[in-house]
Amino acid sequence: MPDHAPSFPDIVLPHLDGIKLPRMRRVRVRQPDIPPLDDPAAAVRAALDGAAGLFALGPGASVAVAVGSRGIADIDVVAGAAVGWLRSRGFAPFIVPGMGSHGGGTAEGQAAVLAKLGITEASMGCPVRATMDTARYGEIEGGFTCHFDANAAAADGVLVINRVKAHTSFPRPVESGLTKMLAVGLGKQQGARTVHMIGPQGLARTLPRLAARIVERAPLSAGLAIVENAAERIALIEAVAPAEFYDTDARLLQVSKGAMARMPFDQLDGLIVERVGKDISGAGMDPAVCGRTDIRGVDNPETPFVHKIAVLGMTEKTAGNGMGVGVADFAPKALIEELDLKAIYMNAVTATVIEKARIPVVLPDERAVLRALVATCWASGEPRICQIRSTLHLEEMAVTDVLAEELRARDLILSEDPPAPMTFDAEGRLVERLDP
Repeated sequence: MPDHAPSFPDIVLPHLDGIKLPRMRRVRVRQPDIPPLDDPAAAVRAALDGAAGLFALGPGASVAVAVGSRGIADIDVVAGAAVGWLRSRGFAPFIVPGMGSHGGGTAEGQAAVLAKLGITEASMGCPVRATMDTARYGEIEGGFTCHFDANAAAADGVLVINRVKAHTSFPRPVESGLTKMLAVGLGKQQGARTVHMIGPQGLARTLPRLAARIVERAPLSAGLAIVENAAERIALIEAVAPAEFYDTDARLLQVSKGAMARMPFDQLDGLIVERVGKDISGAGMDPAVCGRTDIRGVDNPETPFVHKIAVLGMTEKTAGNGMGVGVADFAPKALIEELDLKAIYMNAVTATVIEKARIPVVLPDERAVLRALVATCWASGEPRICQIRSTLHLEEMAVTDVLAEELRARDLILSEDPPAPMTFDAEGRLVERLDP
């Protein structure tokens, strides 16, 4: 059990013993089909070759390579290729974490997050310099101070690496990408706090203003913008000049949204999510998939409408930060007792989004959780229940027959297995999982 984990009693609800669980059918679902890059490392080198003029630095110049905490596909390959390219040009690269308040808001915690992503001094062949200290680039409109990672600010150049994708709260011209990495990721805890302290306005207005100030004053050299396809494999890598970060983010956001896997249902009685995590979504679960933003003052997506949600576990890479479990209705005791409450609370308070840090109804095991899901989902007849590996993995799912019929009618099934009952091991853990 982690040092900052909660402890829960076994709450047994005897009437759940009589709840019959539906049979589920595993299906492969048609999703947008954008081909992945055959060789991401070669694509990084080619992109940087085309942008070599952006690195107007002398031999031996130090270059900070900023890497975030998101679960970007092959991020260790991408970062390693970038470091190798910089070294081949005679520069002295080093890695800096660009992840705001993640990792418990400590330098050691952020270095540990990078290590879980395969990014260490040994694997990269260069130093990893983590700090929560920042350089200050003055105030922007609204009286907010602009912060930037102190190690990156002291370098001769900075290469920013980030994925461009939809954010997890509300739509706007620029969401997650290079711009956000500047203001929030490399702004460290202070920058993240500044962006989030006034709620949605911070993301819509303050974030781009902070990023613009950083572009003016930081020793930025270039960015690597990444777009993934629906199977979470890298489909595109572009090298970008700092002055073009915002416009590139806006353009590639539309490409990214067109490539995203989607929940193929407008309404569900119950959703079973095997894994949540910060490497899955900044909110732990993507609101566009689970149907719940659950932020005061921000509307939930119109679709899908999901009546009840059960979460069964966390990813290893999220390192106990189960931010997002508060969006669920039910969770097993084993998951809740693996949470690192300090990491979650640090994330929630910094982001000023407390709802996602709350704890749902906690039951002794997954069997009880799924029985409670079915018992409370208000379904008349066969329930519309869908089981997914995570909100990032939607190419394969398990569904009840009523949902399978709907998918067939829309020609969305690529393959399907016969329906099978849910079974559980001796600890009450669901056996039929999509997560390998």
